Amino acid sequence: MDLSDTSAAVTLISGAVILTGVIGVLLPILPGLLLTWSGVLLWAIFGGGSGSARLLVAVIATLIAGAGLVVKFVWPGKKLKDTGIPAPSVAVGGILGLIGFFVVPVVGLVLGFILGVWLMELRRLGSERAWPSTRAAIAAVGLSLLVELASALLIAVLWLFGLAFS
Repeated sequence: MDLSDTSAAVTLISGAVILTGVIGVLLPILPGLLLTWSGVLLWAIFGGGSGSARLLVAVIATLIAGAGLVVKFVWPGKKLKDTGIPAPSVAVGGILGLIGFFVVPVVGLVLGFILGVWLMELRRLGSERAWPSTRAAIAAVGLSLLVELASALLIAVLWLFGLAFS
């Protein structure tokens, strides 16, 4: 691959951004789905090959990213509501997760979230029912992560097909 060729350089940079996005879904430091979509958009605007194929890939990637973002919040939110976990418990978990992220990098986010939800549910429900409620919140957050990961991987695979057929 000749890097003096603009389309090859754009493809390489786009691939790096897409890969960083997919990894960013798993590491909550980076906006993974947004990066994955941005990499495809970069390739669609500045890449080489068929313009119509790049446009089609960009449109489909945008639809997948949009749907992924909506489903990422709606589906787990519905599960949380169905299990009866109130929004303040999740909010305190999020705040302690953010604090934990800076106190204990990377794993502090998860630990802080779990601790925050558990403390709120302990206060609200008592010691016997706090942990099952906290597990339900953890499962909802895990579902959110899986939806985002599936969307990012689908966009990455779509980009690879776009590379092959443009």
